[in-house]
Amino acid sequence: MTTTTGTDWQAWQESWDRQQEWYMPDREDRFRIMLDMVEALVGPAPRVLDLACGTGTITARLLARFPEATSTGVDLDPALLTIAEGTFAGDERVTLVTADLTDPDWRTKLPHDSYDAVLTATALHWLHSAPLAALYGQIAELVRDGGVFMNADHMIDDTTPRINAAERARRHARMDRAKQGGALDWAEWWQVAANDPVLAAPTARRFEIYGEHADGDTPSAAWHARVLREKGFAEARPVWCSPSDTLLLALK
Repeated sequence: MTTTTGTDWQAWQESWDRQQEWYMPDREDRFRIMLDMVEALVGPAPRVLDLACGTGTITARLLARFPEATSTGVDLDPALLTIAEGTFAGDERVTLVTADLTDPDWRTKLPHDSYDAVLTATALHWLHSAPLAALYGQIAELVRDGGVFMNADHMIDDTTPRINAAERARRHARMDRAKQGGALDWAEWWQVAANDPVLAAPTARRFEIYGEHADGDTPSAAWHARVLREKGFAEARPVWCSPSDTLLLALK
């Protein structure tokens, strides 16, 4: 992942994408629909908060499609933020903020008091229901009137156990085939990062912060929609679903 002139940040981005797509093959579809809805509801030059931004996956796709957009990326993961910082170095459209979303004062670190859109993907499932509900209230205060919040994540409906079991079996069979083709899983990707001279230290700090695995809840889309309305959004419902993922949109 390095070149003679330094770290190849684009290669790290692509490596992260491949690892994530091993779990979520429809990942790019959800990003496209997310940006379709951003354009439809707030226009092609939005001020966006990329919440739990990681390597800046959403921000990269946002700016590729909407060059006049601006993005604030927020995360606590020092390794993924290092990749994001390398990727967007010198791009004045992007501001990266280190903040803990469970800290009640995390919003004070943001450069703006309001945003046209707050976007997040495959991140908030590490929060339990009570702190996630509190975060939804904080997000509602950040989204301007008429603005949108979208969360693409695992939203498991416990009322459909047979459907869930069939989806899980299909997904794991596909993942096994991809594994045989050399795909890196989550743990293997982090092992590669830990052995990289640039990412080794931030990766070690990352595991000090988070541990090996996320320990949150995966409530249903109906739960998310209900809580978002309770916290101040006028409308909230799924706008896209794959077998393993749901994109939920809330309109202020």
